[in-house]
Amino acid sequence: MDDMTDETLNVRQLAVRSRAAVHARDRDGWLDLFASDAVVQDPIGVSPFDLAGKGHHGREAIAAFYDSVIAPSEAITFEIGQSYLCGDEVADVGIIRTVIAGGSHEAVVHGVYTYRSNGAGKLASLRAFWEIDALELIELKD
Repeated sequence: MDDMTDETLNVRQLAVRSRAAVHARDRDGWLDLFASDAVVQDPIGVSPFDLAGKGHHGREAIAAFYDSVIAPSEAITFEIGQSYLCGDEVADVGIIRTVIAGGSHEAVVHGVYTYRSNGAGKLASLRAFWEIDALELIELKD
């Protein structure tokens, strides 16, 4: 991490810290990046992770998303190929690889992941553009 205080982080730095916290399995560190009224939509719209398709609003709902979607995985890694910073928003294009619970399969998701800052060093939103039907499930060898 850098020497900057959380209040001075730009949205790209917040996105990098978000991914690092998920990779490190740092639930509290990840949740601390979000403003109290933030929203997470991963993926955007109706999905098995968001049956209403309206996103996870507020830190309590975001914590529940972490506990039900992120925490059960064995590992999550990110491969970001491009990143476009515009004002208080960044769009990152890349791949998320998730070793699902049990470790026998890896889910591979290609997408665009957008983050918006509240301008005060916290994430106001994290939105993931990826298609459930395009998710690749790879069997892992022992």
